[in-house]
Amino acid sequence: MKNYLLLEIGVEELPSRFGQTTLDQIGNNLSKLLKEERINFDNIDKYATPRRLTFVIKNLADKASDLEEEVKGPAKKIAVDDEGNFTKPALGFMKSKGLDPENVYFKQVGNAEYLFGTIKQSGKETAEVLKDIVPSAIKNVTFPKAMRWGGKNMRFARPIRWMVALLNDKVIDIDLEGIKSSNVTKGHRFLGEREFEVNSVEDYFKKLEKNYIVIDQYKRKEMIKEQAIEVAASLGGKVELDDDLLEEITFLVEYPTAFYGEFEEDYVKLPKEVVTTPMKEHQRYFPVSKDGKLLPYFIAVRNGDSHRIDIVKAGNEKVLKARLADALFFYKEDTKKPLESFVDKLHTVVFQAKLGTVYDKSLRIDKLSQVILKELNMMESSENTARAAKLSKADLVTNMVFEFTELQGIMGRDYAKVSGENEEVCQAIFEHYLPRFAGDILPETNAGIALSIADKLDSIAGFFAIGIKPSGSQDPYALRRQALGILSILLDKKLSVNLNNLIDAALDNYSNLEFNKEEVAAQIVEFFVERVKNLFKDLGIRYDVIDAVLNDNLDDISDIHTRALELNRWIQKDELVEMLTAFNRVSTLAQKATSDVVKEELLKEDAEVKLYNSFKEIKSNVEQLLLDKKYNEALDAFATLRPLVDNLFDNVMVMDKDEEIKNNRLALLKQIYSTMLTICDLSKIVYK
Repeated sequence: MKNYLLLEIGVEELPSRFGQTTLDQIGNNLSKLLKEERINFDNIDKYATPRRLTFVIKNLADKASDLEEEVKGPAKKIAVDDEGNFTKPALGFMKSKGLDPENVYFKQVGNAEYLFGTIKQSGKETAEVLKDIVPSAIKNVTFPKAMRWGGKNMRFARPIRWMVALLNDKVIDIDLEGIKSSNVTKGHRFLGEREFEVNSVEDYFKKLEKNYIVIDQYKRKEMIKEQAIEVAASLGGKVELDDDLLEEITFLVEYPTAFYGEFEEDYVKLPKEVVTTPMKEHQRYFPVSKDGKLLPYFIAVRNGDSHRIDIVKAGNEKVLKARLADALFFYKEDTKKPLESFVDKLHTVVFQAKLGTVYDKSLRIDKLSQVILKELNMMESSENTARAAKLSKADLVTNMVFEFTELQGIMGRDYAKVSGENEEVCQAIFEHYLPRFAGDILPETNAGIALSIADKLDSIAGFFAIGIKPSGSQDPYALRRQALGILSILLDKKLSVNLNNLIDAALDNYSNLEFNKEEVAAQIVEFFVERVKNLFKDLGIRYDVIDAVLNDNLDDISDIHTRALELNRWIQKDELVEMLTAFNRVSTLAQKATSDVVKEELLKEDAEVKLYNSFKEIKSNVEQLLLDKKYNEALDAFATLRPLVDNLFDNVMVMDKDEEIKNNRLALLKQIYSTMLTICDLSKIVYK
């Protein structure tokens, strides 16, 4: 018989950020434990609202499958003493596996006999297994912050108040530290029944709907989206949907109803972010706009129906009005003086105890950004970059950013415009924070690019210099994210820059600290190499291809990426195995060469003469193709040596008895190998 399990965990309002992750963790735990207990099932459907986490496990087997497993013990010479009796190791093995002496036997494995036994175990009834694994699946969920309640030992994001557990139409008796399962659940906190019984999974979904619970989070999300679009259209505008905010609101409500509110039109004259940030970040409202310009409306989502929605609307308008009034006051106060006047206050803001103030950081960014501009041949932006560097952190001490930290950079740009700074300076102040997260926009101006790289690299260099480095999952200063930000800019803009030089320049700015520059630089290079490897893997490039082009080299990340893409395609060739076999032999023997100087008069055999003459011609061709960045063609040209290399190995003894001839042949192979390395290291490519 095929069965289903309905499991509902009733909680006090779960923080929205935990909704999906908690579902996934419990679902994965249940799946893993069922498989370990040998209980077959088809799939697990998962649903969540702020007050409940629901799992429906479909097509559960009646019982666990029987187990019959052969297990291996110690070797016979260890398992049996001279008198033929079982030793302590053998008896210990039998005890650990639940075996009797009558049930064990010896089998030949290789050159020795070993003790074996067969474990036979009848499968338990599914209902019995569920009593054990459900509490375990719930208790093994981890949260960044968890709590205890009611004297219980278990931890959870919020107290668990009830639990429904039905196997088909029968309640399974599960005890979760005093929280006992039943078939009783709860409706919407305000609109539904306080408690009601459910007798099957169909009954559960039907009664939840009747009690104003939209259990399916994906359905709730679509409802919110559709309602918000409809409400915005009725106002003559479009709702500005934010995916993260939409996800958050989805896990804040059980029965969504979207409605609009209004605010004074004067606030629309403020910079857009000044208005939308309090809306989205503090009040969870969606802005409404038309042709990219804000309208004096917002859309909120109520956890309930439309009953007395006017009162709810008025309350939300009142709260937002206070927020916007604060924002307007801060904006007016901040713009009474130029942005530059805030710079001196940065002396009082500590960046990091050992790394100085934010003012000190802005000076280092200025200096490093000029090095970056020079490396990128962008010195025409030198003056604007220096000006933007000076002002880049000034908005941190403004009233607006102090209250709404999300606006750093954004307010710097807007205040710079009000102060009369030119467009590139204003934009660079904003862009130097980019990218702020994965998938974020990247800087476009020369000044913004240089400042963004400088800001991030300064942080990485400083923290490495004082011994603060990411380890495991710990990265409190987001250095990995900052490194990926630098790499994303270099790749997206196809910027040719020697990252090793920039790392040295960044460390030179910390001459006031005591550290081994060479050692720290090597650590930072290794740190970036790992980020490059991870980034390239995410882009679909094979790990061996990455090793072949990277080789701990950060001379030009953009160029390395281009080579990797070309090689990734090139190794799809049918004749790859033959080529790699040949050049791997070249690589192996080239390591034994003491010189790469080839004396033509010592080339006696026809095969080595032909290889040398062809190689000289091909080398010149490869060098030109590399200058033109035609890496695929360079690989093709180099690969034409393969038949001649094979011919050499088939007809010539490279390791000749004559030391001079041997060294000359090895020198030829070293020249070929060195030319290969100018493209990539083919010996790193894995093939079967």
